Amino acid sequence: MSQHILIVGGGYVGLYTALRLQRKLAKELRSGEVRITIIDPQSYMTYQPFLPEAAAGNLSPRHLVAPLRRILPKVQILNGLVTKVNHAGHTVTFQPAEGAARDIAYDVIVMAAGSISRTLPIPGLTDIGIGFKTVGEAIALRNRVLHLLDVAESTDDLEVRRRALTFVVVGAGFAGVEALAELEDMAKDSTRYYRNLTPADVRWVLVEATDRVLPEVGPEMGKWTLEQLRERGIDVKLNTRLESCEGGHVVLSDGSEFEAETLVWTAGVKPSPVVADSDLPLDERGRLKATTKLTLAGTRDAFAAGDAAGVPDVTNPGQYCAPNAQHAVRQAKVLADNIIRYLRGQELVDYRHKYVGSVAGLGLHQGVANVYGVKLRGFPAWFMHRTYHLSRVPTLNRKVRVVVDWTLALFFKRETISLGEMEHPREGFRAAVKTMRR
Repeated sequence: MSQHILIVGGGYVGLYTALRLQRKLAKELRSGEVRITIIDPQSYMTYQPFLPEAAAGNLSPRHLVAPLRRILPKVQILNGLVTKVNHAGHTVTFQPAEGAARDIAYDVIVMAAGSISRTLPIPGLTDIGIGFKTVGEAIALRNRVLHLLDVAESTDDLEVRRRALTFVVVGAGFAGVEALAELEDMAKDSTRYYRNLTPADVRWVLVEATDRVLPEVGPEMGKWTLEQLRERGIDVKLNTRLESCEGGHVVLSDGSEFEAETLVWTAGVKPSPVVADSDLPLDERGRLKATTKLTLAGTRDAFAAGDAAGVPDVTNPGQYCAPNAQHAVRQAKVLADNIIRYLRGQELVDYRHKYVGSVAGLGLHQGVANVYGVKLRGFPAWFMHRTYHLSRVPTLNRKVRVVVDWTLALFFKRETISLGEMEHPREGFRAAVKTMRR
């Protein structure tokens, strides 16, 4: 009888697990002994470390996504949401993008649903807030920044101008610092094309509830990053919380208040909602309770990895693997191999990977890195950041396209055009219809 492996989520863990299973179970897939299905709302995997470069116009958005159907021709891809997992009955409830929900049976489930932005009940957060986890958010933010430069150039109202040119980023981890640094660099570069704008007119505010930025790269490199950001004129507020932002009126816990048109929220993530809508074991943080072998504690036929799972770190007893791309890609390799061992009745192995360090980009030709204890800053760190992440981009096709984008950027200036109408493509047509009715 055919064994059905169902993978919930097509991100790092989902894609790389399916890719390895597709290769190692090629014979079984051809004969029909094994079937693999991925369920994800999107038909592509996003390489998130390159989102800041896409937002800044250094990379084409198309080149940081990997099309699942092209890469996984032997895997069935279903686009929609898993709204409930009934592991006792070995079924999930699948809600497709269109049409009625239905139950899908499985023999083995892989929970790779990833994470969503962790928000707080802050008044007004939905008024001006935007996350930074998807290609859509990155491009919308790029268009927004460039559009607001146009607004500021075209108005005589000082209050409108000041509000348009104030950008707030909440959260000073990788996502927040890299997004801010790349967008600030792009905005500064763009002001040269405006008659009435200078880089000093654009205000960037970084709000962080703790006392440091980029904790992932260590205290020394974090301190250097903080100094660099402040030297660039970025207002970094540590030990500060966002109290409210109703109607764009930003209030911070340090007592400062100001108007802003844009707020980027990168203050952490939480497991995908489907994790809670299941009968699978959870830990005290609401993550799937995984074992060192990437199975789910106390269950059979269930595996998990990535942001949605609390995976014990065997190299650091008592701790858990960090929810980042480095661990997710490596976990997927062990996960796929353990699934094959499980199907064949063999002993599973532990996921063991010592954290090698971190790299971060801080705009064009600027970066910071702490790899195997070697600390780099400036251009060498930026080069290492690009080289490392290029090596992790799935498929040769995407690697070549990324390199081409970077090469062209050496000879041509980046585009600084807002295409905000892409987010509302029917507005022009609706306006034309209204004109006809008159």
